Amino acid sequence: MLARESADISALIGLIGTQDFGGALDRMLRSVASFDLSVAFAYPYDNRPIVLHDGYTAKVSASALAAYLGGAYLLDPFYVACSGDQPAGLWRMRELAPDQFFHSDFSSSAEVHPCISMESGVLVEEIGFVIPLDDGVQATYSLMRGRGGSPFSDDELERLRIYEPIVREAVRSNWRQKNHAAPAPPRDDDAIETAFDSLCADRLTRQQRNIVRLILRGHSNLSIGKTMNIAEGTVRIHRKNIYRRLDISSQGALFRIFIDHLNRRQLY
Repeated sequence: MLARESADISALIGLIGTQDFGGALDRMLRSVASFDLSVAFAYPYDNRPIVLHDGYTAKVSASALAAYLGGAYLLDPFYVACSGDQPAGLWRMRELAPDQFFHSDFSSSAEVHPCISMESGVLVEEIGFVIPLDDGVQATYSLMRGRGGSPFSDDELERLRIYEPIVREAVRSNWRQKNHAAPAPPRDDDAIETAFDSLCADRLTRQQRNIVRLILRGHSNLSIGKTMNIAEGTVRIHRKNIYRRLDISSQGALFRIFIDHLNRRQLY
């Protein structure tokens, strides 16, 4: 181990439980691979995310972060992976995202994605450590590169993976020392996932709302069919009927309805 690496790890350990922990985490990993933005969230069961580390305040709009915390995170592949018991480790977002996610409005929206607000408007790549905490809570620590840079190389990812056990245990220790208490599971009628269930409930059937959930999360018709065990042609018919019932003609309009729905529920 190089002296610099040893010093970075020692500094990180010394700052566990303090306000400077996140900065030390960033400094340690920037010695391995450069990145423009970072953020860490904890995802308690069926509750709003908790911001564990904010490494992008100067470049992120407050409204985008509020929108993300208020409900748009439901579309984030890292959240979906955590809610599905994704194994701990370092992952590229593209390894977790549905097949059409990077063509979705969420992935390129500066309005609701907290990390899509650099001057260029998009990210080249986001990678993230998935970290199990206590009481079934999962956390992610994401590193991002903005447009104009290059994606993380395989060599960089391998070097970062060497640090994964250190990152995992440091974040877990910081969580405990900060004395974060996982919120009690809410009553069923208060669960934030009902943002999907109640979306256009007066105009769409439950099956159609389930399809909307998958559309918004970036699944293609083929992927939706496989997920729901129905034919791709049946998905196309459902999609056409959904758009007709909502008087819209595009996925972008559907995305706007979802964001307006979150606003009305005062989830932001």
